[in-house]
Amino acid sequence: MPPRINIPPLTRGLLILLFICTVLNASLRYREWAPGQEASFTSSLYNIPYLVLVPAQSLIYPWTHLTSAFIEQNVVSFLVAGATLFFGGRYLERAWSSAEFAKFVLFASMIPNLLAFGTYTLWFMLAQSEARASTSINGGVAIQAAFLVAFKQLVPKHTVAVFRGLVRMRVKHFPALFLLANTLSGVVFGTDTALFLAWYGVLTSWTYLRFYRTTPSAGDGGPALRGDASETFAFAHFFPEPLQTLVAPLADAVYQALVTLRICTPFSDEDVDAGNEQASARAEGGLPNLMNPRGGR
Repeated sequence: MPPRINIPPLTRGLLILLFICTVLNASLRYREWAPGQEASFTSSLYNIPYLVLVPAQSLIYPWTHLTSAFIEQNVVSFLVAGATLFFGGRYLERAWSSAEFAKFVLFASMIPNLLAFGTYTLWFMLAQSEARASTSINGGVAIQAAFLVAFKQLVPKHTVAVFRGLVRMRVKHFPALFLLANTLSGVVFGTDTALFLAWYGVLTSWTYLRFYRTTPSAGDGGPALRGDASETFAFAHFFPEPLQTLVAPLADAVYQALVTLRICTPFSDEDVDAGNEQASARAEGGLPNLMNPRGGR
């Protein structure tokens, strides 16, 4: 008898949402497009502005800031998004609870889309480029980036082996590699939407986990902790050591500005100690088999 694959409820719902939104968008685009037309099927002429986020058209459809994150335009990106939700969602939902995972997904999908919407609107205003105004902002890149940030927080020292062990890499390096790949792709191949969503996904998910998410104390009966003040989760630690000395002063300056604006609350020495204690506890837990229905942290 084959093993039963246990999918937590929210992860199952997100997979269904991905399938429905992607198929519905493709069907509506195909209805607008006919074979033999000069414009290709992927042309912005056939955008569905009440499903995907289009700066020039979607202002009156605010729900697209969420639905666009679950719409893929090709089979490869659809499979990648599905695998991300299936494996990453199963682990994170069990590690955090469905309610906490829901908050994270909403934050990691809607805020990057909102920022990308503003970026393309500003780009259009400065360059007067109609192509920027009709850009389709969609896909799960921001959620993929957010999941990598979450795994860096939970299991930074876990090593993943690929190609039968020829390449071994620690989880903590995944966000930086993801940013590098999408940045190079954006510059070389013109996939600027993925570039912006990748950076905004990393920044917003890190901000949420660093300053706002409430977690139980590592000690018995201790007060809940707001954010993650551990030294290893500082933004500079997302980059290779040679770059950390360059990134750290800039990150500190931005942090001080946010504190001055009262957007973030400064960490005390006790917060840092508690964060380091939690980081050590997480590092000892390791990463379970994601296909194990009873897997936990």
